[in-house]
Amino acid sequence: MKKKILIDRITLNPNVCFGKPTIRNMRYLVEVILDLLSAGMTIDEILADYPDLEKEDIMACLLFASKLIKVNSIYKVKIA
Repeated sequence: MKKKILIDRITLNPNVCFGKPTIRNMRYLVEVILDLLSAGMTIDEILADYPDLEKEDIMACLLFASKLIKVNSIYKVKIA
């Protein structure tokens, strides 16, 4: 799938989840999917738990995170 089409799966809508990035304008937060992946869940496990999602949605979350990290400067963030 082309990157442009993939990244279009990530939506920012002030009326959905307070404007946080979500998947296809549904109430699936990108940050939650990334948290699940970082906790060790596989894509197949996530898809089994969230049947509305597709593999491309998970890949879009990773692409979105990759694009976010490619900024000009990063400030030290205190993790709570």
